[in-house]
Amino acid sequence: MTGMAIVVANMIGTGVFTSLGFQLKDLSSIPAILTLWLLGGVLALSGAFSYAEVGTSIKKSGGEFAFLSSIYGPLIGYLAGWISLTVGFAAPIALSAIAVVEYFPYGQLNVKYVGIGLIAAITFIHSQNLRTSSLFQNIGTLLKVLLIITIILIGLFLPSQNHVEYSPGGNFIDEIGSAAFAVALIYVSYSYSGWNAAAYITEEFKSPSKSLPFALLGGTLLVTLMYVLLQFIFLKHVPANELLGQIDVGAIAIKKMLGQEYGAIFGATISLLLISGISAMVWVGPRVTSSMAKEYRLWSYFKPQSEREIPKRSLWLQFFISCFLILTGTFEQILIYCGVLLSISSLLVVLGIFKLRRNKNNQNDGVYKSPLFPFFQILYILLSLWMIVFVFMNNTYEAIAGVGNLFLGLATYYLDKRIYKEPITIS
Repeated sequence: MTGMAIVVANMIGTGVFTSLGFQLKDLSSIPAILTLWLLGGVLALSGAFSYAEVGTSIKKSGGEFAFLSSIYGPLIGYLAGWISLTVGFAAPIALSAIAVVEYFPYGQLNVKYVGIGLIAAITFIHSQNLRTSSLFQNIGTLLKVLLIITIILIGLFLPSQNHVEYSPGGNFIDEIGSAAFAVALIYVSYSYSGWNAAAYITEEFKSPSKSLPFALLGGTLLVTLMYVLLQFIFLKHVPANELLGQIDVGAIAIKKMLGQEYGAIFGATISLLLISGISAMVWVGPRVTSSMAKEYRLWSYFKPQSEREIPKRSLWLQFFISCFLILTGTFEQILIYCGVLLSISSLLVVLGIFKLRRNKNNQNDGVYKSPLFPFFQILYILLSLWMIVFVFMNNTYEAIAGVGNLFLGLATYYLDKRIYKEPITIS
């Protein structure tokens, strides 16, 4: 599976088909909503420029865990790995499983238990062999992209039945400067999460200095274009009040465009293809746990015996964390909790560029240089801080849960240091 395909597979998932209904709870301006999604793409692209530079400088798999360990030292790196292990993949997997069941139009299925069964089945597939999981992933990603393009084309050509004013005006200016807009950007940034997926497998590229930037930037640009157009189609054909608080916004839009019968078929199709997003995250996530297991004996149980061995124990650990999140939180709570922690982790990577730029080792020819430095980095930092501050102000429960997660990670770090005083030898 190519790097760009991995990015696209991880990015296109639950958020684009579900989060619009939550954004409409506090925002009513259609131009503000579309600006929100465009800004989310700019944020992801700014992050991708930064990750491409950091990744080609450090050249280690493991994402934030590897990057922040090299930039700031083991404690910050460990906490970043802890976030990836407990939230970065397990939470999106849980959300996607819920969305799959919510979108499925036939029968009254128990969301939590069917979702858990689905994750178990996908985890089992990935624990068998690499060829099976790779084929499953490639086919799913291709079909998912084709489905989104099909919905966009149908929506563009069909006349709108939703008579709304699209010109910027009214409360547009007020909304884009509001706390609600900042919190909604967390939903959108979650929808774009996965743009950094290629950074988790840097060592698997033959030429990271070329392949990693192409994967990160190409995948992010492609997904941004599809995302903005898809939200436009949803808003073009469905009144905002009918999408308010709904998870299956894609199915609702298709029913408006093509009727109840075709809407049900597309809803089932979206449901089934969201499985490929779960598959992508299930496949990439355990690589972080494996990277941590190589350096921290507390996690050594999850270390594969060889480089080519499937990290089965890490796969099933991720499964149990996802199950815990499904059983203990609502869709919206998991999404905000996940979004704020991932924003903190990626923010630290982007800040790390300034430190790397002062390091002569970052001046090698093989290191990708982010254009217009430090414009994209400052933009990413300011938008991320804006989101995080307003989440703490408006969604205090989820923010406190995120801080509690970090303290738990801190406790496991010092537990490892206390029990294993001698550093682990990396073979």
